[in-house]
Amino acid sequence: MISNPVKTIAFNLNGQHVQEDVQSRLNLADFLRQQCHLTGTHVGCEHGVCGACTVLVEGRAVRACLMLAVQVDQKTVTTVEGITPERGLSVLQESFWSEHGLQCGFCTPGVLISLTQLLKDHASPSPEQIRDVLSGHLCRCTGYQNMVKACMVAAKRMRDELASAQAPVLHEVKDGH
Repeated sequence: MISNPVKTIAFNLNGQHVQEDVQSRLNLADFLRQQCHLTGTHVGCEHGVCGACTVLVEGRAVRACLMLAVQVDQKTVTTVEGITPERGLSVLQESFWSEHGLQCGFCTPGVLISLTQLLKDHASPSPEQIRDVLSGHLCRCTGYQNMVKACMVAAKRMRDELASAQAPVLHEVKDGH
């Protein structure tokens, strides 16, 4: 009989401290879905090929089906639920909506996570860089072109918002004061 001991892990999940008991051989994708009730992390191939289970661990995109839940002890994990603001959508999510970058939605959470990391690392990604990231995700509904376009639109909007936020504020001078 093979033993599957339980271990208590503590980590940051989407900005919240979490402490849970977890079976030592439970993968991260199943843990997030079953114990944390975060169903945006989809389970597709369970071999790390399709990318549907992609989450950020310490800011890097990883396949949650290939990682054990115990491996996130004392780490930071961000799921697709964690990139969505309390109100509305993230810039990338809005761009996917406006540019028709999603179809059935099964692969979309993993794609959004990977592209979130890309945009964090590269403010002006090239279409080739975006396609390289997308090559790690299997989508049966689309030719990926709208995903590339959505990411390009999001990157430009994020750059524009950053430039606007950093622009000096000019105060109007009245009566020589």
